[in-house]
Amino acid sequence: MNDRERRAEFGAHLADLRKQAKLSQGQLATGLCVASGTTTLTRNEVSRWERGGRIPDAWLPSIAQVLRVPLDDLKREAARARGEAELSGSAERDPDTYVQDAVGWLLAHDNRHGGDHVADAAVQVWEAERGRITGEDKQHLAQVAEIGEVAGWLLHDAARYREAHATLAEAHTLARLAGDVPLEWFILDLIAMIDVHTGRAGEAMAITDEMLTGRQVPGRVALMARVRRARSLAQAGDRGRALDAMERATGALQDSIQANDPAFTWWIDATEVELHTGEALLSLGDPRAALPHLQRSSEGSRGGGGRREFGNVLAELTALVQLGAWRDAETPLLRLEPILRAVTSSRTRVRLRSTLRAIDRDAPGWLADTAREVTATR
Repeated sequence: MNDRERRAEFGAHLADLRKQAKLSQGQLATGLCVASGTTTLTRNEVSRWERGGRIPDAWLPSIAQVLRVPLDDLKREAARARGEAELSGSAERDPDTYVQDAVGWLLAHDNRHGGDHVADAAVQVWEAERGRITGEDKQHLAQVAEIGEVAGWLLHDAARYREAHATLAEAHTLARLAGDVPLEWFILDLIAMIDVHTGRAGEAMAITDEMLTGRQVPGRVALMARVRRARSLAQAGDRGRALDAMERATGALQDSIQANDPAFTWWIDATEVELHTGEALLSLGDPRAALPHLQRSSEGSRGGGGRREFGNVLAELTALVQLGAWRDAETPLLRLEPILRAVTSSRTRVRLRSTLRAIDRDAPGWLADTAREVTATR
């Protein structure tokens, strides 16, 4: 049995478990979001698992919880799908299995609580696995590149941008050596994301040009690149081209879904596109036009309680503060209070401090007092 057949067999097994639980793919996706504290998993990703396109290693604990099946059984089936020999109960765990579990846990923690407290752990795993590289084992190169991608993302969330950029650049080289083109795309997108966040619009546009020209890319990858391009054009003050790029991304949101989409494109949904549209308009100095988009993205993330909701609610608050809409600003400000107790994302908290300074400087005293109470000891 080859790799594709083993993955398809695991996917069929997962579909059987879902049907026994009397859940649709969409219902399973929703249950997994609740169980894991994230809001970004979609029915399309569940469908991809069941078709054998990807083994959901990082999601196995949540799948076991939602479907009420033993986690050890799921792990055993997933190991078989990866072609690994079944271990006896007393055998040592395979080092690669440990790394996969560790990376999955780090990402789950980031989704729920932000990357600050796990970035160093990710870097430690990355450096250890990088030291294990020998010869030209392309599968191992790709695995280490993926660990570097995770470490780079978490460093970015912890506002350690220079380290994040260097880690992702090295991971991109490993992905290229491994011949893993989808992973190359993903890492390039993350580098462009950091460039947008740190105001390097020219570098971000160069990367998106590379993603959009000279090669065939899946529709969702192109959409992802257009979102980054729109943000960088907005930073450069090019309103017409920025809004055109974002309009193309919005129009392609549903039409771009394809069976061969790389798994990493799951994050692109209507809520995310609304957020980036609003952020582009904020960069263009137009908070009034940005606000409806940011309100929809804020509402779309409601209930997640993790890093994503933190960023979306804060973006809405920032637009309202720029408009001087003080009474309306109280609602998202109060919504931040429970999130701030659970999420430590330095990247987002830098923006929060800037917004709080504007409230303290310009807002009525009652709102400034509320802001101080909400953020006290956070």
